[in-house]
Amino acid sequence: MTPDMVHKDHAAQNGRKMMKNPITRRTFVGGVAGAAGVAAFGGSSFAQLALPKEPVALNVIDVAGNLALTQKAIENYRKAKPNLVSRITFTKAPAPELAGKIKAQQDAGRVDIDLVLTGTDALSAGIDQKLWVDLLPTHAGALPKLDDIYLPAAAKMQTLAKGQGVVVTYYPSGPLLEYMPNKVQTPPTTAQELLAWAKANPNRLIYARPANSGPGRTFIMGLPYILGDSNPQDPAKGWDKTWAYLKELGQYIEYYPSGTGAVMKELGEGSRDMTVSTTGWDINPRVLGVVPKEAKVAALKGFHWVADAHYMCVPKGLSNEKLAVLIDLMNFLLTKEQQAYTYDEGYFYPGPAVKGVTLDMAPAESQAAIKEFGRPEYEKWIAENPIELPLQPDQMVVAFRIWDEQVGGSKRK
Repeated sequence: MTPDMVHKDHAAQNGRKMMKNPITRRTFVGGVAGAAGVAAFGGSSFAQLALPKEPVALNVIDVAGNLALTQKAIENYRKAKPNLVSRITFTKAPAPELAGKIKAQQDAGRVDIDLVLTGTDALSAGIDQKLWVDLLPTHAGALPKLDDIYLPAAAKMQTLAKGQGVVVTYYPSGPLLEYMPNKVQTPPTTAQELLAWAKANPNRLIYARPANSGPGRTFIMGLPYILGDSNPQDPAKGWDKTWAYLKELGQYIEYYPSGTGAVMKELGEGSRDMTVSTTGWDINPRVLGVVPKEAKVAALKGFHWVADAHYMCVPKGLSNEKLAVLIDLMNFLLTKEQQAYTYDEGYFYPGPAVKGVTLDMAPAESQAAIKEFGRPEYEKWIAENPIELPLQPDQMVVAFRIWDEQVGGSKRK
C-alpha cells in the first residue's frame, strides 16, 4: 500500500504494492437479522453477540501484504453495511512486532486493533502468547461450514489456526528460485547445485529473514523435503541437514534483508542475480515493474510445495458488538464474489481460498496481469509435486528462533 499501492511482503516491509481500480460493488446477501439486532447465522453462542445499534469504526492491521488481495472487498462491506460500519482504518506493520504491540494493549486494557490480517508468522506468535479470540468452535455456527467451502489445501491450512483465525486467502507458495537469465545461464536444479552456484558467485544470492518473509520461510521449510531430513515438521530435532545447509549457504550471502520487498528491489536493480521466491512473489513484482519481465523461475528436483495462507484474527479485549460485526465481515469476505478480488495482480497466486472462484470472475485488470505475467509451468508443477502444510505454529516459532540465532546472526538488516 502506497498510492499506486506498493506491495509489501508478509512482514509489510519495503517493496511496491498495488491496488486495483474500483469496480462495481456486489451486494452481499444475508448477514444481519434486522429487528432482532443479532447476526443471522444460527449459532447459539453467537446469537448472544448483539450487533451495534450505531455503526462502529474498525481498525484493520495488515502484517502480510493481504490488503492487496482484500481491501476492495473490505471496503465493499462498509458500503453494503453502513448500519454496522462507519469507517475502516487500514494500517500495516512488520509481523514480528505485532504480538508485542497487541500484548501491551491487552495488558493496558485498551485494545484498538480490531482485525488482524496475517500470515502464519504472526498467527503463530499470537497463538503462542494466547492473544487471539477463539473463533472456532465457539462461533462455528456464525461462520460458513469451512470444510465445505474451502479448497482442500486451504482447509488443511485452516487446521494451523487452532480455531484462532479464519483462512481468507491461500496459495501453494514455493519454494522456487527466481533469477535473471542474462546472469544465470544454467540455473541450479538441485540443492547442491544451488550451493555450488552461491560459492562460485558470492553475494549474488539473497533472501530475507524468514520471520518476516513469506519466500524466506517457505525456503527453509521446503529444504527438509529436498534434503531428506528426518522430520520436516520438527525444526529442533529433525532438521540437521537443513541447518547445516543454511549455515554453509550463508557464507556466500552478504546479508539478509528484513523483508522480501527489499530483496526484489535488489534483484530488479541488478545488485543480485538470484533469490528464493514463490508463485506470487514471482508474478507480482514483474507486473509492477520492480523486477524485469524476463526474470525466470526454477524448481529444485524433488521439491514439495509448502502452502501458505492469510488469516483473519481478532485480538482478545474487544466488545461483543465489534466481534459480531467482525464475524459478519468474515462471512462477507468468504463469498465467491469477494474472493474473486484475491486474484489481485498475482501477489498470492492464485489467491482464493474458496472453491469455485475462477479467474474469469476476477476484475479485468487481474485477468490481464495474470495472462501476461503468469507462467504455464505453474499448473504443471502444482499438479506434479506434493503440497505440504507449513510448520505447526509452535514449531514455526522454534524455526524462526533457530534461524535468527544460528543462521541470520549479525547479517540481518
